[in-house]
Amino acid sequence: MINPYLEIIIRSAAVYFFMVIAIRLFGKKELSQLNTADIILILLISNAVQNAMVGSNSSLQGGLVAALVLFLLNYILKKLMFKYDGFRNFIQEKPVILIHDGIIDFKELTKLEISSNELDEVIREHGIESYKEVKLAIMEIDGNISVISGNKSLRQSNHKRKIHKTFRNSNN
Repeated sequence: MINPYLEIIIRSAAVYFFMVIAIRLFGKKELSQLNTADIILILLISNAVQNAMVGSNSSLQGGLVAALVLFLLNYILKKLMFKYDGFRNFIQEKPVILIHDGIIDFKELTKLEISSNELDEVIREHGIESYKEVKLAIMEIDGNISVISGNKSLRQSNHKRKIHKTFRNSNN
């Protein structure tokens, strides 16, 4: 018979690693753009995996052990990502250039499902009238879009895409 707390540790670790891999495979950029359906999904997933982590142990100690395991694994994961580039590249997506010297990368916009209206909105939020004035626009790993105008001032967007429309190739 396995120790009940060791069982919680093993179960919690298995659920944690499953979730890290699932988020990587299904696109973690979506997490930075939470809408109502995303919040419902997160709540349902947390409810679904709760019993998988603690099993029949519904004690306070069992819940605290599961939470501690999750915090420790997250801490270790962040340390590994900091120390090993290959591991970080596996877990984290890279920033993507959307506009370079006033030229839009339509292939990347289509891949990221960013519409021309969404891109125009982000550019205007930075006080820039046209994409032609943008030196560099980058989709950061957290889902934000950073914009550097021709005058080289970096502005971080607080805009997080909330709607997912199919990109229409338009000649703005």
